[in-house]
Amino acid sequence: MSVLSGKKILLGITGGIAAYKTASLVRLFIKAGAHVQVIMTPASKDFITPLTLSTLSKNPVFSEFYNSDEKNEQWNNHVELGLWADIMLIAPATANTLSKMANGLCDNLLLACYLSAKCPVYFAPAMDLDMYIHPSTIESLATLKSFGNTMIPAENGELASGLSGEGRMAEPENIVAFLEADLEGKLPLKGKKILITAGPTYEAIDPVRFIGNHSSGKMGFDIAQSAVNLGASVILVSGPTHCRINNPSVQIVQVVSAQEMYEACHLYYQDMDVVIAAAAVADYRPKNVAQQKIKKNTNDFTIELEKTKDILASFGELKKKQFLIGFALETENEIENAKAKIQKKNLDLIVLNSLQDEGAGFGKHTNKVTFIDNAFHIEPLDLKSKEAVAEDILNKVIAHFYD
Repeated sequence: MSVLSGKKILLGITGGIAAYKTASLVRLFIKAGAHVQVIMTPASKDFITPLTLSTLSKNPVFSEFYNSDEKNEQWNNHVELGLWADIMLIAPATANTLSKMANGLCDNLLLACYLSAKCPVYFAPAMDLDMYIHPSTIESLATLKSFGNTMIPAENGELASGLSGEGRMAEPENIVAFLEADLEGKLPLKGKKILITAGPTYEAIDPVRFIGNHSSGKMGFDIAQSAVNLGASVILVSGPTHCRINNPSVQIVQVVSAQEMYEACHLYYQDMDVVIAAAAVADYRPKNVAQQKIKKNTNDFTIELEKTKDILASFGELKKKQFLIGFALETENEIENAKAKIQKKNLDLIVLNSLQDEGAGFGKHTNKVTFIDNAFHIEPLDLKSKEAVAEDILNKVIAHFYD
């Protein structure tokens, strides 16, 4: 899966002959799974139509601050467009537009969006050879780089003037490859291996019944998705759940019981850089599992239980290089119980949530957690979506490696 998958790309198109290539560029972005919003300068519409780009991007194309159609009067908010994007790409970037960008001129919607953008900005120059090597263009390029913008270098080839040389806009395939390589190289968890456990475990009573819990697995799956978005390779060991994730960077190992989860985790544990134990593993299981369905013959029925292997404690005993994160779901004495778990299981960080907090716990799309590290620093967080909590957890992992 491309690193561009799910990314919101604001594509600015300026008035150069290379604008015709942006139809292919938009198609490649969509194929990679990106969301594309196109902004055109008025001059660029002489080279390619908004209808073509709208059809390919599946979004309306903007070129003016205000739509004058009486049936659809609309102010195109450049600030919202600039803040919407994860990436802004200006391609082709003509000498005229590069000069305006470098000097802060703002006479069209594209430039207003550029000045409002908070995301990384890339630009792909396109012009004739003499213009590309002119001192004013060289100065514009240097200024834009000093702003933190990233140039996708022009290529050598036949130019519209009939000359051959440098100045030709990079081919759409090369632009996509450049963006993918640049983004992957900047991912903070690139090269890190993370083991995540998720979901409940089911402990069989007989072929029909089991002991389980209400864990949906969503928290662990959201952590896995956030981890791969940050460049990590992930092994996700999951108990029974309806959650799904479709990403080749996530290897899913499906298990049912606590023993199966224990065995699966220890196949991979030694090679991991980070382990995040988000699963709600059963503490006990039936000592004897009936081979046939148990019949309802008596008013009372007793099941003898035995302890399951403590997966998290076993991680702590074997820990060498691993950054080990556990979860604690408590109903009373939350902080003290979590601190005891940190010490007993040799954790680096624990994610505490309480069933006393509204919006937290099993089967919900939100969670309210408190981080406690092995120095007992306590950091309570507000109620958030589980996706946002996953990002907070991964930020702790990033801080561990880079702070």
